[in-house]
Amino acid sequence: YQRALMSDGGGQEIMIGYSDSNKDVGYLGSGWALYDAQVRLARLFRDRGVPLTFFHGRGGSIGRGGGPTNVAILSQPPHPVDGRIKLTEQGEVLSARYSTAEIAHRELELVAGATLVSTVGALAQPAPNDLARFEAAMQDMADWSSTVYRDPDFVTFFHQATPITEIASLQLGSRPARRTSSTRIEDLRAIPWVFSWTQIRVILPGWYGAGSALERTEQEHGLDFLQAMERSWPFFTGLLINAEMALAKAYLRIAERYVANVEPAEVRDRIWGLIVAEFERTTAMILRITGQQKLLDRDPVLQRSIERRNPYVDPLSFIQIDVLRQLRQGGDPGTLLRPVLLAINGIANAMKNTG
Repeated sequence: YQRALMSDGGGQEIMIGYSDSNKDVGYLGSGWALYDAQVRLARLFRDRGVPLTFFHGRGGSIGRGGGPTNVAILSQPPHPVDGRIKLTEQGEVLSARYSTAEIAHRELELVAGATLVSTVGALAQPAPNDLARFEAAMQDMADWSSTVYRDPDFVTFFHQATPITEIASLQLGSRPARRTSSTRIEDLRAIPWVFSWTQIRVILPGWYGAGSALERTEQEHGLDFLQAMERSWPFFTGLLINAEMALAKAYLRIAERYVANVEPAEVRDRIWGLIVAEFERTTAMILRITGQQKLLDRDPVLQRSIERRNPYVDPLSFIQIDVLRQLRQGGDPGTLLRPVLLAINGIANAMKNTG
C-alpha cells in the first residue's frame, strides 16, 4: 500500500460523505461522527507520516453539508486541514456562488482565507481540558439527538406530507431517487430526502433532534457550559450557525397545510406534534445560547433576505398543495403533473440551499 501511495504522489485522499449520514442519524449525530472521524484519521496518518487530504462531498443544503463555505472550513478540526482541503460544489450553489465574477472572486477569497486561518492556528481553540469536556458532551448530544430522530411512523408521514413521489419523477441528478423499489427511508437517496423537506418548508434535516439534545445538556451542565462551547469551539459554533439558518427558512404555518393530507389522523397528529415541539425547542435553545431575541439577529442581511423572500414563495406553496391534492385524489396526471413540477422548481429556486 505504501508503494501504491508513492506511485500517486505519496499522499492519501479520503472522502467525507455528509448526505446519507445525516439521513440515517440526523443533524447533530452526523456532524459529530464526521468531526470525530476526521480527528482520528488525521492522528493515524500523522503517526504514519503520510500526507492526508480530506475531500468533503458537500451538497447545497444544510442537511448535506452545505451552508457558508468559510464557516464549514473553520468548523473543521484544525489539524486535518493542514493547508489542503478539497470539496464539491453542487446544484444551485454553482450559479449562486460562481455565475457572477465578483461573487466568485469573493467566495474563493473566503475559502482560501479560512483554509489559511485553520492551517496556521489563528482561530482560537478551547484549552485541552475544556475541549475534552466539550467533546464528551457533544458525544452525549449526538447519541441523544439520534435517538429522538428515529420514529417508525416517519415513513408514512414523510411519503404523504411531502411531494416525494412527484420529485422522483423529476429525475434529479444522474441517479434515480431510490436505490431499490423499497419505500424505506434507508433506500431513499439523500437528495430527494432533503429536497422534499425543503419543499414543504420544514427543512427538517438541518435541525431536527438538536433542540432535545441541547436542552438535555443544559439540564446536566448548565446554560453557561453551552454558551462557553458556542463562544470558544468553532465546530460547535458552526453547527449552531447552520441550524439557525435552517430554522429561519422553515415556515411551519405553510407546512401544516401539506401535513393535513396525512392519514391516519393519529399518525399525522403525533408526528406533526413532535416536529412542532422540536422546532420550538431548538429555536428556543439557540436563542438562549446565543443571547438573541430573534433568529439571525446577528446576521441582519440574511434575516431581511428571508423575511422579504418568503411572502413571494407562499403562493407557489398554496398552488402545489392544491394540485397535489387533486392529483392524489385521482386527477388527470397529464394535466396536473406539470404544474406540480413547475411549483417544485419555483420553491427550490426561492429557498436556496435545497439539494
